Amino acid sequence: MDLKLQNKVALVTGSTSGIGEAIAKTLALEGVKVIVQGRRIIEANRVVDEIVKASGSAAIAIGDLATDAGADQVAEAAIKAFGSVDILVNNAGTYPAKGWFNETADDWNDVYNVNVTSMVRMINRLVPLMQERQWGRVIAIASGVATKPQAGMPAYCATKVANINLAVSLAMALTDSGVTSNAVSPGIIMTQGVEDMFDSMGIEKNIEIRAKLASEFAPNPMGRAGSPQEIADAVVFLASSRADYINGQNLRVDGGYVPTVN
Repeated sequence: MDLKLQNKVALVTGSTSGIGEAIAKTLALEGVKVIVQGRRIIEANRVVDEIVKASGSAAIAIGDLATDAGADQVAEAAIKAFGSVDILVNNAGTYPAKGWFNETADDWNDVYNVNVTSMVRMINRLVPLMQERQWGRVIAIASGVATKPQAGMPAYCATKVANINLAVSLAMALTDSGVTSNAVSPGIIMTQGVEDMFDSMGIEKNIEIRAKLASEFAPNPMGRAGSPQEIADAVVFLASSRADYINGQNLRVDGGYVPTVN
């Protein structure tokens, strides 16, 4: 299937590893010019080099999206690289697992700034340009825990609800603009960051977390954790012209972790 993405330009935030890296590489395979964003120049260079070696086109935008100055830096670098941004994938985020009575109010504010306000910063800087061109895609990476929260990650779960509401509200604000806004909610995905987190928890609790991941931490009818590629495939479809009539939606890619139809 031709996704009609050739020569579109995408900025994928948090794309130096994990889900973001998989999204960036999959978009590049479809002929999208990709801007790889992160705070680690070595890892950003690695991802860009791998895209280029696979005959793709990519550039780097380094900056901390938790600050206005960092967001300005990223937006400017993205536009300078390819002249425009057609697709914004708001993927950057953090997922602390301190638990209810170890996360302070300041911790909550910090997580909200990274997981939600960073998205707002990039939307405000790039979406008006999409409106001018009358075509664009905005995709927020949320999570199944927005609908089915867990006790151990309260601040994170709350921000994922905000990500979905943000995506739907933006879709309504972009009526008749040619720009769509959607969210994708992964279930438990085996990124290196998730593996490291559960290894740490396993040491603390003296149990093997990864072996019980699908059955105990995030049970789902598939009986397994997902892969970054499975999220990337869903995102790339939503970014394409084949998804023109999908707008203001939350697409769950979670193996059935959330057992509802809504």
